[in-house]
Amino acid sequence: MRFRPCIDIHNGKVKQIVGGSLTDKEDFARENFVSEQDAAWYAGLYQRDGLKGGHIIQLNSKDSPYYEATKAQALAALRAYPGGLQAGGGITAENGAEYLDAGASHVIVTSYVFRDGRISYENLERMKAAVGKERLVLDLSCRKKDGLYYIVTDRWQRFTSVPVTKETLTELAAWCGEFLVHAVDVEGKASGIEEELAVLLGEWQGIPVTYAGGVGSMEDVLRLRELGKGRLDVTIGSALSLFGGCIPYRDVVYLE
Repeated sequence: MRFRPCIDIHNGKVKQIVGGSLTDKEDFARENFVSEQDAAWYAGLYQRDGLKGGHIIQLNSKDSPYYEATKAQALAALRAYPGGLQAGGGITAENGAEYLDAGASHVIVTSYVFRDGRISYENLERMKAAVGKERLVLDLSCRKKDGLYYIVTDRWQRFTSVPVTKETLTELAAWCGEFLVHAVDVEGKASGIEEELAVLLGEWQGIPVTYAGGVGSMEDVLRLRELGKGRLDVTIGSALSLFGGCIPYRDVVYLE
């Protein structure tokens, strides 16, 4: 298990939000933390500590008046730590290369691939052709419904018909180099991990998987390691001391 750091950017600022609260209407989100530092500052910190494979997520839609400010923050962070961070949020086959050229090690995609409630194989093929399989990360952000976890899109508000199952993971692994899985119902709440989801992800053996959502203590980290059989990496947001939380950043920098 490795710690994967994060930089979430909303309305041009580094923030931690309650995931399920994010909407395009007036660019609203319930905030847990708003940083006084910019995204490049965090990228520099992660670089100095040798942390790789973290992710930058742009939380504004392209229609937002804040989009350009958010994008500028993301690009500045990538340039501050070339090759060290992944970039997501509004990534398409048309703009993916821009983020790679700016320094992203990978690009992260959700809504472009999961369109109209289903998998768009046409867009998957476009992404794979544009950036290469090994540099593509599929974000399988999911929420539970009727006993199953389903991938959600559009600021995590819209359910698709695609469940997160071992079969789905195996199928999609042919198109990408990694998975990032947000447990949206607990994202930003530091209320404990989604144990059922962790078990499912840990039982599957394939490409690297990073789990995000609900980690509120080192006990949660250790529980995730146990349930995930050591196969899952972890990202920590609101609970981390960097973002006003109680888990000391230094305690997870060298997590193994």
